[in-house]
Amino acid sequence: MGFLLFILIGLAAGWIAGVLVKGDGFGLLGNLAVGVGGAVIGGILATTFGLFAGAGILGGVILATVGAVILLFFVRLIHRA
Repeated sequence: MGFLLFILIGLAAGWIAGVLVKGDGFGLLGNLAVGVGGAVIGGILATTFGLFAGAGILGGVILATVGAVILLFFVRLIHRA
């Protein structure tokens, strides 16, 4: 159940980040990859800076979305170069 929840949170975070950053979507698998990558980045940033987004699914989605937005920003920056 934990892995499925991680995938669902990653999918939601990738979609939300895609909407926030605007632009062409990456499709279902691309959004999932961005969301999961964002969750990893968000987790690293949270532990580095001592941040706590809250417990539960909502906190996980918020943290993963912030990480996914950061990831999308850098991916688009590299893509334009």
